[in-house]
Amino acid sequence: MLVTWLEVIRTTGAHGNVRHIAEHGIRPVEVEHVLAHPIGRDESERTGRPIVFGFTARGRFLAVVFEQIDPVTVYPITAFDVEDRPCP
Repeated sequence: MLVTWLEVIRTTGAHGNVRHIAEHGIRPVEVEHVLAHPIGRDESERTGRPIVFGFTARGRFLAVVFEQIDPVTVYPITAFDVEDRPCP
């Protein structure tokens, strides 16, 4: 079973996650949608952090790397488009 979270932390400013994610052309609402409706979960090969995969409401396939703060709260670190997407 995949876990979804109730609270997603957004930070703004020069080093905030909102800005970093936006550098990849992704909006916070897209990240939150994928976190709420993941179709897969793994561990990031690069950082060892948890990563979920899912489709946005408009069908874009994203990966979201995050930190688990507590059982219901996550802090997205980054998000990016995934080229090898499964069939929706």
